[in-house]
Amino acid sequence: MAEVTVEIVGFMESECGPFPCDETRSCGLEACYPSNSLIDAIGALRDELLAQYADRVEVKMTLLDEGMPDHIRKIIEERHPPIPIVLVNGRLTSIGRVSLDLIKEEIEYALEET
Repeated sequence: MAEVTVEIVGFMESECGPFPCDETRSCGLEACYPSNSLIDAIGALRDELLAQYADRVEVKMTLLDEGMPDHIRKIIEERHPPIPIVLVNGRLTSIGRVSLDLIKEEIEYALEET
């Protein structure tokens, strides 16, 4: 069982963040460039995290097109976060985009807590 769960929440047609893809790759991901697609970015993120953390980290994708889970509804009602929403072990982060380095920082913090 994974020690850390990263859940990315958005819509099937969502972009991976508020900034368009460009050649600087500030998000740290290359496999999804230049799609700017949330789904492609989640796949690239999953591959990178699997390579680094193996089975210690699980990446989940929650698409709101398929319905809104209660835990996501509560977060949206209370906090109004931008999409994509990035949760680490159920905790809302302030990241607001699929970014390898920022998500790895949150993972390291979560691993230290366990």
